[in-house]
Amino acid sequence: MTAPGTRPDAAVARRSMSLSWRLVAALVALLALICMVIGLITHTAMERVLYAQVDQQLSYASDRAVSFERRNSEQGRDFDPLDASGMASGTVNARLKDGMLMVGGVLDPQTGERRDISPEDAAQLAAVVPGAAPVEVQLSIGPYRLVAVRSGPDRSVITGLPLASAQSTVESLSWTMLLVSAAGLAATGLIGSLIIRRSLRPLERVSAVAGAVAALPLDAGEVRLAQRVAPADSRPGTEVGNVGHALNALLENVESALEVRQRSEAQMRRFVGDASHELRTPLAAVRGYSELVAATEHLSDDGRRSLDRVVEQSRRMGSLVENLLLLARLDEGKKTPFREVDLVPLVADAVRDLSVSAPGHVWRLDLPNASVPVLGDGPQLARVLNNLLANARKHTRDGTTVEAALRRSADGREALLTVTDNGEGIDPEFLPHVFERFARADKARSGSDGTTGLGLPIVQAIVESHSGSIDVASRPGRTVFEVHLPLASPAPPRPAAPPKPEKLPKPAVEASPRA
Repeated sequence: MTAPGTRPDAAVARRSMSLSWRLVAALVALLALICMVIGLITHTAMERVLYAQVDQQLSYASDRAVSFERRNSEQGRDFDPLDASGMASGTVNARLKDGMLMVGGVLDPQTGERRDISPEDAAQLAAVVPGAAPVEVQLSIGPYRLVAVRSGPDRSVITGLPLASAQSTVESLSWTMLLVSAAGLAATGLIGSLIIRRSLRPLERVSAVAGAVAALPLDAGEVRLAQRVAPADSRPGTEVGNVGHALNALLENVESALEVRQRSEAQMRRFVGDASHELRTPLAAVRGYSELVAATEHLSDDGRRSLDRVVEQSRRMGSLVENLLLLARLDEGKKTPFREVDLVPLVADAVRDLSVSAPGHVWRLDLPNASVPVLGDGPQLARVLNNLLANARKHTRDGTTVEAALRRSADGREALLTVTDNGEGIDPEFLPHVFERFARADKARSGSDGTTGLGLPIVQAIVESHSGSIDVASRPGRTVFEVHLPLASPAPPRPAAPPKPEKLPKPAVEASPRA
């Protein structure tokens, strides 16, 4: 959350700026502040010094003019204050009597010749208060520093010196400091960025190690964390060294934890596989003897029902054991040699089989008129199709329409298999858990058949072992399982014969071949 009054784009820009740029910006900003403070202090001090010098010279010039005026007044002679000795070029003098300008002029700054002052300037000179501190006045001939001194009861002498030289000096100093400061800021930014980037290179190397570790698939298979921060970047004592040392310690801890987890999972997989393998024989014996008793012995109706129940549960337990054994083998990463498999006949055969065993559902086919070859294990891919179709049959009521569709992706690199039904849909709370082992959707979708909760996890494990992926989307009236499998080759597809309609039960299956 940004602070009130802060624009979101500005906050994002601050967050996205790298540490090196923030340090350089802070360094340049601090130096700019220091230069500004130094400039203001220097400008003020120089201005005061120069104005003090002008005021001192003005005091000397005023004293000479007043002395000259008094001497001539005592002798009764008419005089001009500019005639006093030592008057510099640019000096302004005026003599007033009873507030009226008697005489006034200025010594030309270039030639030194006397010139009369204009009426506007005379009015400003007459407004200067005798005995007050020097004042700055903008005359028609430029800025001047003026002072008025009484030379008699009704007389006063006004003297002024130009400020152009002092102001020019202050302005030149300001521009010099501005240019020097700008050059210093540019040099500081360039050199500072180089130094800071060089200083942060160890941190970048530590970050690269952390990024490489973050990109590892730590949740799949056996993982070895071979990445470590170099010894030069992991020596404690510096900020970067402390971070590198802590990261190495963290990686050691994570690697140890992963090894423990891997050993535990391997032991669990071996246990499940061994237990499933060992249970196959006694379960087969139980089922066989039960079927033998049912075929050879005369039992009462209750005994027959009990024996049928034993046979049914032994078959269900056998299926559960087979599923656990298959998952254990898939978890171990054991793969059978892959070969090219055409998915078109697999989908057609799977729908054909389900249409016979579940005539209460409406089965539809949507197949292309060309083959869709993938590299994989044919029986395992058939298991995927059978499980998806059986899942739709188990968890939907009779009369539900189930459609199996197959096509190539738009880029021609993947085979897309979808199984869609218009049943009640999956509960949104259960939807993220449909591929978890032993998760049951009985509360989400209705059905009469029992389920072990391993059908969809087996589908996901087989699809991922074929370098594919599976997704599910569901809402009331539409549930879609979509399987993505890489095609065997980018070669143009060869024509494939569509499934023969006469072999499919016509009332249950609707075939809609698609080009």
